[in-house]
Amino acid sequence: MVQSVACNMSETTDAPVLIFDGDCPYCSIAAVALRRLEGVEAVPWESDPVGPFLEAQFGDRPFAMVLVDPRERRVYAGRSAAEELATRAGTPGIVGGLVRDNYDRIADVVGTLSGRGRDPADIHDTYPLDPRAGDLIDELRAAASDAPAPTV
Repeated sequence: MVQSVACNMSETTDAPVLIFDGDCPYCSIAAVALRRLEGVEAVPWESDPVGPFLEAQFGDRPFAMVLVDPRERRVYAGRSAAEELATRAGTPGIVGGLVRDNYDRIADVVGTLSGRGRDPADIHDTYPLDPRAGDLIDELRAAASDAPAPTV
């Protein structure tokens, strides 16, 4: 599997996709760091393909951090997404638990610091990937591949 940030999306067809708040500078920095994890692609919530994906998955466009894992056929949202990302990043289990347990406080602080004008949706579970949403993952990946490369 390709580990480079500038990978060819066709080479990572089962790669998880992270939907994050692209208007939040802190979230964007975290997304750049997560791109360095093997196979994780990141796409801003504001990208055009995100709305149709969220509508197919949730019947709405919840403003939330969402991790889509096509290989597992699962969608992690809110606290569950944060905990799963911490686990995949190799942090000790206690860190993932702290992230999950303090997700709302972390989101409030980040939202205040970034000047975000909306609150995250109250969805925090792991869901089966809806087949209609699964059909839209390639569009999410295309938006991820268009994201700016991290600057050093």
